[in-house]
Amino acid sequence: MSKYGALARYLSNLPQQEVRLSFDEIEKVLEAKLPTSARSHRAWWSNNSDNSVMTKAWLDAGWRSEQVDMANESLVFRRTGKHNDNRGQDSASAGQRASKPLFGGLKGTVRIIADVTLPLDEIWSANEERV
Repeated sequence: MSKYGALARYLSNLPQQEVRLSFDEIEKVLEAKLPTSARSHRAWWSNNSDNSVMTKAWLDAGWRSEQVDMANESLVFRRTGKHNDNRGQDSASAGQRASKPLFGGLKGTVRIIADVTLPLDEIWSANEERV
């Protein structure tokens, strides 16, 4: 397991759905210092699994980071209910994943509040031979 496996084990063993941890508390769990970037870049704590090995550790354990407070060096971890098994698949939905399409991920995220079919400046007419 990675050097951040201790955090994954710690989070997995918690009974509650969320926990606020200081950066110092995380270092105690890891028995190692966090990288300098963890204390200087909020993005380090994002939930992008490509971000860092540590991010992958808490995501695989079924947790997400939230409410990152850089000034007070703390954040909240919230349980997602999804826990990845050793094959890297979400054990809660591994059987369902194959049936889901690989497109439409942004469906419903864009809201158009204007009729985009209307012309902006002029009334267009086929009789006026405008294209």
